[in-house]
Amino acid sequence: MTHVAEPEKLLDKLATDLENLLEHRGISDPLMVGIHTGGAWLAEQLHTRLNIKQPLATLNISFYRDDFSRIGINPQVKPSKLPPQVENTHIILVDDVLQTGRTIRAAMNELFDYGRPASITLACLIERTGRELPIQADVVGQDLELNNNEQIKLTGPQPLAWEIKRMDKS
Repeated sequence: MTHVAEPEKLLDKLATDLENLLEHRGISDPLMVGIHTGGAWLAEQLHTRLNIKQPLATLNISFYRDDFSRIGINPQVKPSKLPPQVENTHIILVDDVLQTGRTIRAAMNELFDYGRPASITLACLIERTGRELPIQADVVGQDLELNNNEQIKLTGPQPLAWEIKRMDKS
């Protein structure tokens, strides 16, 4: 089985790398947006660690997904919590696992419905194999290679932990 570092260690690395990147880019007052659910849990902790002043925002991208036929509609759809507009705002978009890129594409579609951000910085705890869209994270806790029949899921929020499952091919 593939070794995955503890979420807390990856979160430390992510916070440090994100802080350095924001400083390098001259971004001082970003809006942090966590993608429901795992990304929101991580964003909450990163928001505190980085001492971000703007209130934490969350996205539920369920209605923006393009793969309902594969994943099904989530029966517990919760609303997004964003400021009324994001025009000219530097955004840190946080997700737990970047695999196909479809979640991030959906999140960016929703963000652009609120306005045109000045920039979007993508932070993911795990970046794994299986990309279907040309999307990559700016900061990553760990790169992970899994087999096509394996999935990784963050569980939490307290404590944060990983679960790797083998999916049976039917």
